[in-house]
Amino acid sequence: MEDIFHIKSITEANKLFGMPPPKHPLVSVMWAKDFPDFNRYKGVKFNTDLFMISLKDGITGSMGYGRNSYDFNEGTLIFSKPNQVMSSEEKNIEDNSKGWMLLFHPDLIRKSELGSTISNYTFFDYEVHEALHLSDEEQETITELIHKIEKEYNQNIDKHSQKLIISNIELILDYCMRYYDRQFYVRTNLNQDHVSEFEHLLKEYFASEKPSELGLPSVRYCGEALNMSPNYLSDLLKKETGKNAKDHIYAFVVNKAKNRLLGTTNSISEIAYDLGFEYPQHFSKLFKSKTGMSPAKYRSMN
Repeated sequence: MEDIFHIKSITEANKLFGMPPPKHPLVSVMWAKDFPDFNRYKGVKFNTDLFMISLKDGITGSMGYGRNSYDFNEGTLIFSKPNQVMSSEEKNIEDNSKGWMLLFHPDLIRKSELGSTISNYTFFDYEVHEALHLSDEEQETITELIHKIEKEYNQNIDKHSQKLIISNIELILDYCMRYYDRQFYVRTNLNQDHVSEFEHLLKEYFASEKPSELGLPSVRYCGEALNMSPNYLSDLLKKETGKNAKDHIYAFVVNKAKNRLLGTTNSISEIAYDLGFEYPQHFSKLFKSKTGMSPAKYRSMN
């Protein structure tokens, strides 16, 4: 079994990458051009207790997430949260590389508003091939904020330092939300293909024996079938249709239920089991929440 480096702190991260001791115990910026010899970590897997935002620019090679490995394009931004396993296949870092890595420990934001809202930045759960591709202007905007964070912890740390650092991190994340919206928008034709593929997947699923065998399809199941992370699939659908993946699944199930309630004499329990519900009352609760009436009432009124 391959060894996995478990990085528990900013100090350990700096030491592992051959960087000087950190100026702040909970946050660090590393510039790719300063890495002494990144190739010594080729193929090595890392599992950290840290959040990471990393820009690849002037770096050739690939990065692995879980079972997959993907080559980067220039100006690619990736995100990682604690307990995600990553591996590096980097080959070369140019002397004029603009790449960087921002690492911060959850303790940095734990008592701040960002600590309670960071789960809203769903791109921390995206796969590498769902990375954010920045324009030159966008890259410059984000990198300026990285410089501000670095400048803040390099000067004398005072009672304002942590708040200002967190504010800049939050601003980076907000900009990235905007840039992902832009990326979804400019790829709308491709995304529409994904929406069609998702709808086709649901049709095939409910036309098979899978509901009886596996239950309702989960967002994770659908994402894996379409080679997407669950969060990316949900966000893509939300941008294109106004409904996330779970909403789509529930809407599809309710529509199937309506057809069976009116088109068959099967009992409500039979319909519930056929659609993949473990308990009929769960089906009835979902149906009522979406239609405003129970399955029995819907059947009797039509």
